[in-house]
Amino acid sequence: MKVIFIFGTRPEAIKMAPLIKTFQAGQAMDVVVAVTGQHKEMLYQVLGFFEIIPDYDLELMQPNQTIYDITSRALLGLKPILDEEKPDLIFVQGDTTTAFVGALAGYYNQIKVAHLEAGLRSGDMLSPFPEEGNRILAGHLAAYHFAPTKRAISNLATEGITKHVYEVGNTVIDALLLGLKILKSSNQENIEHLFNGIDLAKRVILVTGHRRESFGKPFENMVGAIKEIANRYQDVEIIYPVHLNPNVRGIVNKELDNTPNIHLIEPLDYPALIWLMEKSYFVLTDSGGIQEEAPTLGKPVLVMRDVTERQEGVEAGTAKLVGTNKEVILKEAFDLLDNKKSYEKMAKAVNPYGNGTTSKQVLDIIKNSI
Repeated sequence: MKVIFIFGTRPEAIKMAPLIKTFQAGQAMDVVVAVTGQHKEMLYQVLGFFEIIPDYDLELMQPNQTIYDITSRALLGLKPILDEEKPDLIFVQGDTTTAFVGALAGYYNQIKVAHLEAGLRSGDMLSPFPEEGNRILAGHLAAYHFAPTKRAISNLATEGITKHVYEVGNTVIDALLLGLKILKSSNQENIEHLFNGIDLAKRVILVTGHRRESFGKPFENMVGAIKEIANRYQDVEIIYPVHLNPNVRGIVNKELDNTPNIHLIEPLDYPALIWLMEKSYFVLTDSGGIQEEAPTLGKPVLVMRDVTERQEGVEAGTAKLVGTNKEVILKEAFDLLDNKKSYEKMAKAVNPYGNGTTSKQVLDIIKNSI
């Protein structure tokens, strides 16, 4: 059986990696890896860490590329690969433009598509944009739907998708546990030096923020809250790996640079990010994957978005949706820093996104279904 994995960004690579490793170890599996290069350096860092060598690389990344550019060039680039390989199954992951295009290319070639992390919905086609549209379109093109939670299955059923739908958890937990295992067996000096001059014995708040729907006043509110937390608590170190987008860098550097206990650093590769996450006290984020990863490490998550497609974490108590209102962000951050009971309640809540067995479940289902 020939299976081709199509992905192009760092988050996809992280979540695909343990599945690729599991399929490569599976019997009678011919595994092909095709990357679009929607991301470049960040993608290759993950591939190197997990020791995955692509069979095909479209190298799509270009300066100032638009969604139109990625979509059209990825679709045209995948056609000769699928014509040559003639796979029995295509795997796509999540909600990227690459995931949508990979599913569309499979449909055009009448090849079955498996959608990993199926069924996530925010309920708002413009938030996050274009991710909400991408995952809906990919879901309706796919033949197999590997959903992380019961809510995701319910979302699919609402859209009429009920066949070959499986609740398996999320491979992001598989990747996190595998990544930490790799780190613990390796020399970590190259990671530790990234944080020279930062007192990691203090309470560390990890910040990630980059969503385009937050640009403007909402992002100013987020940055203002971060600055106020730093000014109020001298026993806290805030570490913010700043996204390369100039809409992010401009305001972050202007408002937060030179604040003594705020450390603006370059974007971290995956190993350094999970290393730092493990040492953090809690996380302030508008990212998706971190909402799933941090609870496995017992780290509360404050989600700086108005809606989240990962509502299960909110319901389980591992995350709180604080939006982009400065006062709300401050209220919940202060509560975690001042109230031990509030902190322990979130830190000890059970992660609803799985226990690290997702990849094996997916392999077993595919072997028994096709």
